[in-house]
Amino acid sequence: MDSPTMESAAKKRDPPLLLVHGEEAAAEGMAARAEVSPQGAGVEEEEGSVEEEEEAEEDAEKAAEEAAAGAERAEAEAAAARERAAQKQLLAIEELVYTERNYLRLLQLSTVTIRSNLQKLQPAPMNLEAMFLHIDEVIDVSGRLLSLLDQTPPSEPSFLHSLCDAFLSLRADMEMAYKEYLANYNNVTAQENSYKQKEPLWSEMVKVIKSSAPEVNATSLTFFLVMPVQRIARYPLLLQTIQKHTDPQHPAYPILEETAHAAVDLNCRINEYKRFREVADKYKKTETLTIKDKINRLNGHSIAKKTARLSQYIKHETGMVPKLKDEEFDALEGFFYVLEKGITDLHENVAAYLAHLQKFIGCRPEDQDLDMDSERAVVCYKEITAALRQWIYPTFERRLHTLVFKPLCTLRELLAGPRNLIRKRLDKLLDYELIEEKPSLSYEEQAVANTYRTINSLLLAELPQFNGTTLQLLWGVLGAFSCLLRDLAADMEQLAAGYTQQLPHSFLEPSAFWEWAEGSVHEGAKKLESLCRSLQEELNAPIVQPLSPSSQRRLKVLTEKHGSGKIYQLTGHVVGSRDLDLTLQRGELVGVLSEMDTRGDRRRWLVDAGGPRGYVPASKLQRYHQVTKDPPPSPHLTSSMGGAEFRRHSYTPESHPVVTMALPCFQVFAGYDFTARSSHEVSLRAGEPVRVLEPHDKRGNPEWSLVEARGQRGYVPSNYLAVLPSVVAPPSAPYR
Repeated sequence: MDSPTMESAAKKRDPPLLLVHGEEAAAEGMAARAEVSPQGAGVEEEEGSVEEEEEAEEDAEKAAEEAAAGAERAEAEAAAARERAAQKQLLAIEELVYTERNYLRLLQLSTVTIRSNLQKLQPAPMNLEAMFLHIDEVIDVSGRLLSLLDQTPPSEPSFLHSLCDAFLSLRADMEMAYKEYLANYNNVTAQENSYKQKEPLWSEMVKVIKSSAPEVNATSLTFFLVMPVQRIARYPLLLQTIQKHTDPQHPAYPILEETAHAAVDLNCRINEYKRFREVADKYKKTETLTIKDKINRLNGHSIAKKTARLSQYIKHETGMVPKLKDEEFDALEGFFYVLEKGITDLHENVAAYLAHLQKFIGCRPEDQDLDMDSERAVVCYKEITAALRQWIYPTFERRLHTLVFKPLCTLRELLAGPRNLIRKRLDKLLDYELIEEKPSLSYEEQAVANTYRTINSLLLAELPQFNGTTLQLLWGVLGAFSCLLRDLAADMEQLAAGYTQQLPHSFLEPSAFWEWAEGSVHEGAKKLESLCRSLQEELNAPIVQPLSPSSQRRLKVLTEKHGSGKIYQLTGHVVGSRDLDLTLQRGELVGVLSEMDTRGDRRRWLVDAGGPRGYVPASKLQRYHQVTKDPPPSPHLTSSMGGAEFRRHSYTPESHPVVTMALPCFQVFAGYDFTARSSHEVSLRAGEPVRVLEPHDKRGNPEWSLVEARGQRGYVPSNYLAVLPSVVAPPSAPYR
């Protein structure tokens, strides 16, 4: 037991010989390496740097290869994207060309084949041509566009330029054609609905449409006639699609972008015009309503609206509220009314001329015995009158009716629409002025404002064209009338040429004949001039006649209200032709309220006719003067008058001096000096003549009187006034 333990202990104390030798060898190796380390470290560092450089080069080569591969992939993807965009662009271009060609073919099918077949129906549909109104212009502009597009194949690079140039060059024509067609499209649908109300007729029309176009399976005309409405809205979509698939670097991209914007603007203008036409068609209609129909239309809203308009209109005419002025529209409106009056008067005159001509043709002087010296002359005159009645005048009447009277009738009917629209603008203007100052508007108020602006813009845009066209037509009618009169004179001259040697005065020399003719014409002209002068003198003669009791009462009322200086008399008949104009007879008395209208026109005066108030021409008014043998009654002085009085009233034109009669007449003077103490009073000097406007104040107090002195008005104490005869010199000292 002991020996193994000791051996093991010895083993622990003394390590094995092999371990000892190993540690020594390791120590020697370390010592040897320690001795050679200064030389081996440099070699190892060089080897490490070489490896790093090789790795960096390999990484750079890999990155370059990856970048080249990425660039190739990106280029391939870009080329593929360009190819796809080019294909889509080509498809969009082909779609535009193909749909345009198919669209034009269907329109031509409907307007040629279907329309001609429908016209063959018995009975033919009423107003069928109204269904195709303005469609010929649409077909024409579409055909021109397609012919320009067919000049260049869609696959050519220059096709985009050709497309844009074609669209931009036809832009104005397209707008003109499509806006008229779209504005009339509601009438197309309304006409077709009227056909559908007649079941047998509609069934026949559907059969004709199906048999005329079996490949499209159409069952109504609107299947074809709605195509222009859809086509004009599709142009912007097709052009924007082509632009979307076109490279921005493409040379045609700027003009393509401009064309797309032009297509959008074209649709906006057409829609705006269509909206204007709808408003115009709504308000320009002339309705013939009975009193019962008008009463049935009344309700609380309409009564309130009309009351507000009337109140605003009265405020305008009385000057309480300034009227919204538009000088451009006022000028157009005035010119329109001038044209309307000219056309109406000419229409009435031509109608009267035709009536007199028919009566003249009805006369048969050749059937009567003519008291003439020569039997041959009688025969000649009868032959001439027979030729005039049977040939020349009937031909002239027929041409006059066709070339002058019918166009005037048409012009007169055309004036109704603009006239109603102008009147409706005034109504909407009155509504607009009531809401103009509001900071915020309700939905209904905004609709009222938009309606007024639409009507006003429509009139400003189209009324000048209407006035110009109407004036040209009127000049054309007058030119036709002149030509007819010239032809009539030529026909009569040709007729009389065959009877020249057989008529009286044919034996005279030409110079003697013309002398006789001129003398006869001058003699007739002198007689006519004398008649006109005597008639004018009679019309302009002063009115000297007793006033009727009603006129005397009116004179008294007007004098009390306005004073004697404001009393005027009508020198002729006045017929009201405008709103608030009065219709008065010659010799009537009025009191002048204002020497101008609300627009500042001094040719129209606002007057009081003893009840109604309104405007009359200033040229028809003359200041009224009373010619009497006795003094007028004075409000401050009474005198007894015995016996019956005969008064004569007249007016004296302002261009002639007024005759002053040296008869007793009374005048009011200031008896004392008075100094005004407020703006409602007026200062007076003793002995100063005044005019009493009212012998009391506003409350009816007679202690104060409203007077006018030196052009100023105001109140003064009544006991400061004195009444003296006007022929007596005014007192130099205060009257006591």
